[in-house]
Order: sequence, then C-alpha cells, then structure tokens
Amino acid sequence: MARHLTNMETLARLRAALLGWYERNRRDLPWRRTRDPYAIWVSEVMLQQTRVAAVVEKYEAFLARFPTVSALAMAPEQEVLAQWSGLGYYRRARMLHKAAQVVAATTRGQMPTTAEELRALPGIGGYTAAAIASIAHKEPVAVVDGNVERVLCRIAGWDANGAHRRKLEELAARLVDELRPGDFNQAMMELGAIICTPRNPQCLVCPVSEDCKTRGEHKTVARPRMVSREVGCALCVRQAASGSDVEIFLEQRPSTVSVMPGLWELPSLREVPDEDVRITVRHAIMNVNYVVRVCDVREEDLAKVTVRGGEGQWIPLRVVVGMALTGLARKVLKRIIAGSVS
Repeated sequence: MARHLTNMETLARLRAALLGWYERNRRDLPWRRTRDPYAIWVSEVMLQQTRVAAVVEKYEAFLARFPTVSALAMAPEQEVLAQWSGLGYYRRARMLHKAAQVVAATTRGQMPTTAEELRALPGIGGYTAAAIASIAHKEPVAVVDGNVERVLCRIAGWDANGAHRRKLEELAARLVDELRPGDFNQAMMELGAIICTPRNPQCLVCPVSEDCKTRGEHKTVARPRMVSREVGCALCVRQAASGSDVEIFLEQRPSTVSVMPGLWELPSLREVPDEDVRITVRHAIMNVNYVVRVCDVREEDLAKVTVRGGEGQWIPLRVVVGMALTGLARKVLKRIIAGSVS
C-alpha cells in the first residue's frame, strides 16, 4: 500500500476532491440518469472495449426494444445480435442474453442485488458486478477497469508493468467512499477517461493531483502494433421472383467458429481485386486494419469467385438492415444502400 494513502485525513481529502469534481464536470450520459440495475448492466457491458459515443447511439435503442430483463430473455438471439450490431465483440451480447434468461428463469426477472450474487450470472465478472451493485444499490465495493487501474497506479506512484492486480484491488477498496460508492466509482472512471488519460494527462486540472505521486505519464505495457490486411468481398444482387424486391446474397457464419458465430456477412472473394471495385472500405478489428475492396459479382459467377464461409441465402434488401450483420457488412451495406443498389 502506498504510505500516503494510509492516512485517514488524506483519504477523506481525496474522496471529497474527487466527488466534488465529478459533480461539476461529469458528462451527461443516459445511463447516469437511472438506478435501474438492468439498464446499468446493459450500459456496463456495452462500454467494455467500446467508445462512449458508439454506446450512446445503441444504448437507448437497445433498451427501447428490450426494456426489461424478461423482455431480453424472451427475445430470439438473432434479434439481440441485430440490435447489438455495430458494437462488436458479439460474445458480450450472447452472454448478456444468456444471463437474462437465467434471471428470468430463477428469480422472475428480479436481478441480484449484491456484487457476489451478480458474479454468479454468466458473463458478469468482478468489474461489472461491482459497477451494478455500487451504482444501483450503493454497495461499498470498488470498480477497477482500465481507466481506474491507471489512476490508481499514478496516485500510488506504481509503474503499470509492476502493479499486481491484488494490490490494485486492495487500494481501490480502501479508497472507495462508503456513503457514495456508485458516484465515487463513476468519478474514478470519469477521471481516467477525460483527465488522467494514457498520454498527456491533464495534471494541472486534476482534482487529486495534490495526493498523486506520479503527476504525469508512467510506464505502461506496450500496445500491440497495428497490422494492415487487404481483403475482397462480393456484392451479388438480383431482382426477386416477385419483381418487387431487390435481393442480396449473404452468408451466415457457422456457429462453430470462434469469431462472430451466427452473424451475416458478404461472401469473401478468392482474390483481392485490383480493378472493377465498387467501393473500398476501411475497417479495424482488434489490432488489424482491413482495406476491404467490394466488387459486383453476377449470380452465375458467385460460386467460382468466392470462398464459401457459411450457409448462403438470398435476402430482400429492405430486410437486411434489421439483421445481425458483422460490423464490416453493416458498414459496406450502409454505403451501398446510400448509393442505391439496383
């Protein structure tokens, strides 16, 4: 434990400064206007590895479609994935859906109230359980995500590379305000997100700089280098037999694959084209930057120029936007539809 953080007067000053700053500067985000544990749960799962701006756009639409745990539990998985589409990391949506089904089946839609009970649900780890319990039920448990970990290391004067998880959790538990644990946890996360950033932290306006041992950047684990990759996708459309609809050929990823199982995507071309490209799209997944070249392909040529990735189906274009698409497929089709496929 950092010595200066064992003093009760120091702890009281730090908590007061942080909570005061949070009250004056916190961002107005929709999940901060509720104490509904289900809504907080949805927001916390969405926010994992996803930008706040992207979550704001999806959060309210998701809750409008699935306003309660029971509504989410009863929905088909494909519909849940469709609502999630664009946020990525689809395993989160599947585990959220599975946990909702457990809650609906065992407690009639009433979510557990303690962090320990919440952790028993599928897909809910220590961080998410503590966030829900502290914000919705004022349980004095500490949240430690990436932002909080960075703040704790800097306050204590630890290099991130040498900070063990156990001592980070011990420090977080010591710091958390027992009267306002939810606000305190959100304040710590907010501080890491907008002030105590990984690069160029704004120490001059930090509310806890007086008690910070680092006051600046510290050693961190190097991020994986981004790599680039070029791929090709086939855009194959036809007039429906009825003559009133345009249909597009999509493939559903097998349920046995580890990445995005069950989602729909454009067929992959055997070779990356150099010419006759309809559009080029850039798309990042993890540490890979993809350059995706999309070509028009005739129905009769589809089998010989593409690599079969899953079961294919002709789908009316008007239906496609509501399906569980991969992020790349959604990005491409938005561009195509905006340019009016014919």
